[in-house]
Amino acid sequence: MTTVSDPVEATRPRAITTQYTLSRDKILYGGLLALTAIAYLWGLSKNGYANEYYAAAVQAGSKSWKAWFFGSFDSSSFITVDKTPGSLWVMGLSGRIFGFNSWSMLVPEALMGVASVGFVYVSVRRWFSANAGLLAGAILALTPVAVLMFRFNNPDALLILLLCAGAWAVTRAIDSTKHAARWMMLAGALVGFGFLTKMLQAFLILPAFGLAYLVAGKPALGKRLLHLVLATVSLIVSAGWWVAIVELLPASARPYIGGSSTNSILELTLGYNGLGRLSGNETGSVGGGVGNPGWGGATGLQRLFGGEFGSQISWLMPAALLSTVVLVVAAGKAPRTNRTRAFALLWGGWLVVTGLVFSYMQGIIHPYYMIALAPAFAAVIGGAMAILWRRRAEWLPRATLAGGALLTAGWSFHLLNATPSWQPWLRWVVLFTGVLAAGLVILLPELKLHRTAARRVGLVAASALTISALAGPAAYSIDTISSAHAGAIPTAGPAGFGGMGGGRGGGFPGARMGTPPGQGTGTTRQPGTGTTQRGGGMGGFLGGGGTSGVSSEVVTLLQQGAKGYTWTAAAATAMGAAPLQIASGEPIMAIGGFNGTDPAPSLSEFKAMVAQGKIHYFIGSGGGFGGFGGRGGSDGASSEIASWVSQNFTSQTVGGTTIYDLSSGTGA
Repeated sequence: MTTVSDPVEATRPRAITTQYTLSRDKILYGGLLALTAIAYLWGLSKNGYANEYYAAAVQAGSKSWKAWFFGSFDSSSFITVDKTPGSLWVMGLSGRIFGFNSWSMLVPEALMGVASVGFVYVSVRRWFSANAGLLAGAILALTPVAVLMFRFNNPDALLILLLCAGAWAVTRAIDSTKHAARWMMLAGALVGFGFLTKMLQAFLILPAFGLAYLVAGKPALGKRLLHLVLATVSLIVSAGWWVAIVELLPASARPYIGGSSTNSILELTLGYNGLGRLSGNETGSVGGGVGNPGWGGATGLQRLFGGEFGSQISWLMPAALLSTVVLVVAAGKAPRTNRTRAFALLWGGWLVVTGLVFSYMQGIIHPYYMIALAPAFAAVIGGAMAILWRRRAEWLPRATLAGGALLTAGWSFHLLNATPSWQPWLRWVVLFTGVLAAGLVILLPELKLHRTAARRVGLVAASALTISALAGPAAYSIDTISSAHAGAIPTAGPAGFGGMGGGRGGGFPGARMGTPPGQGTGTTRQPGTGTTQRGGGMGGFLGGGGTSGVSSEVVTLLQQGAKGYTWTAAAATAMGAAPLQIASGEPIMAIGGFNGTDPAPSLSEFKAMVAQGKIHYFIGSGGGFGGFGGRGGSDGASSEIASWVSQNFTSQTVGGTTIYDLSSGTGA
């Protein structure tokens, strides 16, 4: 491999590259993907249905094409989930092919993780080296929040895959003269589909993508601007076709748009899932508000370093920020098309813009959102390490390497010290290897060793650097893989983390960062498995009791009473309806949507559907399935419906759950 001052500008002609080098790189790359796949697929079924809100929608999509297209919560398409349906399309198709179950739902998510690691590898390798690509891929694969979300059914897995693929497309566009426009249009289409996965969050990377190509693209300025226009058109078409269909269809021909107050996908895009997340003014929110510390703590740069945010993503944040500076400095006054500068703009821009938005957004934010930073961290560290390692004979790169090693080891020690009873030896190993790595890096050029000995000591130094940087997140990732995770707010790593600022800024006593008041850690035992189930905390808050809480008597009643009805039952909140729907396999109407505050249906609409014989049962209190208890059934239309049902229909208790038979009663 050629040694140059700037490895990004180096060329490696294929004609003089040995077959051994190619085979080694391919084997190591294949090994990285294989190990990532094993880790992400290992014991995947212990997560069960993960987030049952999305699982119910996946089940519905596997039964009904209409529900699949709109992202409906139930197969009879009363109301959609509060996101665009991109990720549900993938899982729903898998459910149609293989049958709906935990594996068919979660395996696609795991494979998206493997593919994301692959795209980061090829992007970094293209402009640096195979070793840099391997390091970047390993960092992404071992980031705790990435391990968590690539084994979960939230939309984040597909979003990250699309954004990583988009970054790779921009990389190819910057390299190309003849086909640059095509690559930029592909990048736009991928980001557009990212919008159909998790709405406006996908657009956080647009400044970095656009600026990197505008500055470093090879065509003339006029053509570069034209290519950006074409990429924008591609993005609009990719993101807008589904939105246009939903907006143009009459409301009677489609389900209600969950999360909106006016049955509008545009309102959902710009409100609850858009600008409202920045300002805190979130129509349809589950508790957001301007600066509400119960959903993410106080705003500011410290947010991502503290509480559960820190344990999910910040292990290598100091190194990533330092690496971004290294890339910018290394580019210096190089020509406009310098790849190092382009790389810093692309991946460093991703990191900075996303990090600042997450730090200062005043609406709802959860720790698992931090997966959006993981690819950028991985890429900039991989690229910067390639530059510093090649130039380690020089004093400044050597000092930067050593300082980065100490900084990273010290921060990992700090994070591990937040759970002092969990693997207490590990933090000392991390600190020792960090100090050892820093010392070897500083002293190696001064030792005047024989070439073979120097190579061996260099290998020890590189190994120590890797261990000190990745041991902490790897340990948290292993713990995440070995534990069951379910609920609406999953978190990676051992239970009990969060004392580092969890209550800072007026946080709720005893609550984890990003968890609503009174919900605690959301850590339970997975029934019948002997494993710890983490995350959630939303069950009691929103009325959901989980499929494990659905009695066989209730399941039998719902299944036997489904024939002839559009919805076998109705329950307050989607989180209350989800376990019933998953367990019975029958459509359950989620009154009020996700948390019961959507104005759907109104009392008059509900009365009409009961009179038309469309709903058989109403789920009341008990069993944790919505009804009168919990937030969703306490006010608005949900409360009115519950009162009307209790006054006009007779209740029965089935498996500890109060159920009203709507086929008999006055219905006045």
